[in-house]
This record gives sequence, C-alpha cells and structure tokens, in this order.
Amino acid sequence: MFQNAAEFPFVAQLESHWQDILQELERIDAGSFLAWPEKYLYEQGWDIFGLYAFGLKIEKNCHKCPTTTRLVEAIPGMVTAGFSSLQPGTHIAAHTGYPDGVLRCHLGLTGCAGCTLRVGDETRTWIEGKCLVFDDTTEHEVWHRGSATRVVLLLDFKLPQGEGRAPGFWQRLWRRER
Repeated sequence: MFQNAAEFPFVAQLESHWQDILQELERIDAGSFLAWPEKYLYEQGWDIFGLYAFGLKIEKNCHKCPTTTRLVEAIPGMVTAGFSSLQPGTHIAAHTGYPDGVLRCHLGLTGCAGCTLRVGDETRTWIEGKCLVFDDTTEHEVWHRGSATRVVLLLDFKLPQGEGRAPGFWQRLWRRER
C-alpha cells in the first residue's frame, strides 16, 4: 500500500534538492547502469545505478554523486539507494518484495509522464521532484507507456521496528562493484 510520504521527514529534504540530484544523474554515463537482475519480472529496459547495497556503500558510484550520497546517508534506517531507469515500453510484472519492515521510496526525476505504479488496488503516476512511498511487500507492478526514459531515485529504509532487508540484488551488486 502507498504511504503518506509527508509522514517521513527525509522526503522534504529529497524533494527540495531534487534538481541537485537530477544534475548528478545527468553526469552518469548510461553505460554505468546495470540491468536489474530479476529478469523474470521484465523483458528489457530496466536498469539500476546503485549507491548503497544492503547497507553497504558502493564507493565508486557514491563518488560520482556526492550530494545525492549525502542526502541518502542522512535518512534514518536507509539500507539501499540508487537510480532506477525504465525505458519506454517496459512492463514490470506484478511482484512482492521482502517482508521485513522495509519501505520503498521513489523520487521522480525524469520521464515520469505516462509511467504508472500500481500498489495493491491503487495506481499512481510519478511526478518529477515528488516522492512516492510504498510497502513493497504489497503486490505492485509498473507500466511505462510514456516516450522518455523514466528515472527515479530508489530508496529502501527500515521502519524503526524493522530487521533489515534480506541479502539479495543490492548485496550482489555491491560485490560486483568492489
């Protein structure tokens, strides 16, 4: 289910600095992005540029994005952070995340028009400069029917009672980048 993003104090910081984050994104070479590894969820067009993987800093990537890194490091309980890129025509199949007290936040950066996210029974569209927060243990799905590449800053953060996300993609990404 979607959460009220305003309930999380870090959201205001991200939204007020979204253009700084966008400027850093624009300096990243497209070849630095890696395909999202869970290929069973999509056919093509979903890539990621990780900053933090399962709580571990990807130094090389964070060095390219100092402002973004500073902002995500200030988020209490942050365990993952990176840029998630979707090409037009991409569909991410319905799926659920890991049930461990972690919420997901997306800060819309580019190409949000025509790109929708369904969480449970509710569908929303990203807005550039605005955050969506949701529980990814609720079934969710994405359609990119727009004409421009959609990029969001993707964050996972623990709720105060959370235990942390199980090792998975972010941990594998961190190992690959080291």
